[in-house]
Amino acid sequence: MNDIERFLILNMTEDLGSVRTLALLRHFGSPDRIFNARANELTCVTGIGEKIAFNLTQAIKGADFKKEMDLIRKHRIKVITFLDNDYPKNLKNIYDPPMVLYVKGNVLPQDDLAVAIVGSRLASFYGIQQAERFAFELASRGITIVSGLARGIDSSAHKGALKAKGRTLAILGSGLLNVYPEEHKALAEEISENGAVISEFPMATIPDRGNFPKRNRIVSGLSLGVVVVEAAKKSGALITSDIAMEEGRDVFAVPGKIDSITSKGTNKLIKQGAKLTETVGDILEELGIEASGSMGRDKSILSSKLDKSETLVYNLLSSEPKHIDELSVESGVKITELSGILFNLEIKRFARQLPGKNFVKEKG
Repeated sequence: MNDIERFLILNMTEDLGSVRTLALLRHFGSPDRIFNARANELTCVTGIGEKIAFNLTQAIKGADFKKEMDLIRKHRIKVITFLDNDYPKNLKNIYDPPMVLYVKGNVLPQDDLAVAIVGSRLASFYGIQQAERFAFELASRGITIVSGLARGIDSSAHKGALKAKGRTLAILGSGLLNVYPEEHKALAEEISENGAVISEFPMATIPDRGNFPKRNRIVSGLSLGVVVVEAAKKSGALITSDIAMEEGRDVFAVPGKIDSITSKGTNKLIKQGAKLTETVGDILEELGIEASGSMGRDKSILSSKLDKSETLVYNLLSSEPKHIDELSVESGVKITELSGILFNLEIKRFARQLPGKNFVKEKG
């Protein structure tokens, strides 16, 4: 039996958890010595009572992890343990780091420069727009975007990073065989090719409600800071921000409309001291990260990535507001299609929407 197999058994032992496993590692020095310890030796470790010691010895004696290993091999999953050199540096420093990471894709050293973007599942158009915009601009500067693959803000953040051809990490509250929500399976596949889909849970674990707070500590732990885009008063995103503050990570909040339910949480965070965040510059400045050139220079590079229809509409914009109806007439593009094009231009910061469906060219 090797250390990966030992860690898998520790990870699957009922009631053991990462904090107690870490205590065992510190006491015994290695997984091998833990597995060779007697029950009375295990109970000498803080937090390991007779029940957990019994659970662990039974798990070791009757260890049947062949099915788990077969699933890992079949689906080409990489397992990273707490003792491995490629275990993420940021995550290793939290109070309760996961002992095992199941990874579909690759976690790279450059992912140490990461920012989490989280928020409401019931996101407004404004929230989705801002999540994609922030993710796109951060990813364009080489910053990895971390989120939880949930509906709304999370998935929008992943999509923004992918649009920028940047890296993104999706953290699941289930095993890798049970991507949740199901409609994001294709998105998860795309993320695995441009970053990684990650879980601490055994392969077939279902998306149980109690798993998501545990997932949130990984989202926060992988990141230098957490950006909250829309959150109600009681929201999983606020759990993530609370964890981030406890771990000494920076928390950023995008302000929202005062009469919006999904802005109550973010606006409250600002009152409590989270950095009010309007631009990517606010994040970079707080984290001490240098921007890779000016926004104007970035735009000249990114402009080559506009498709034909986006370039057509972009060239019709100016510093003077133009109504969407006027742009439709000038471009010959139907309103329904034009709305999507303008949305993409806004995400890429080539256009800005004003009240009344008016648009201007973004100067940057």
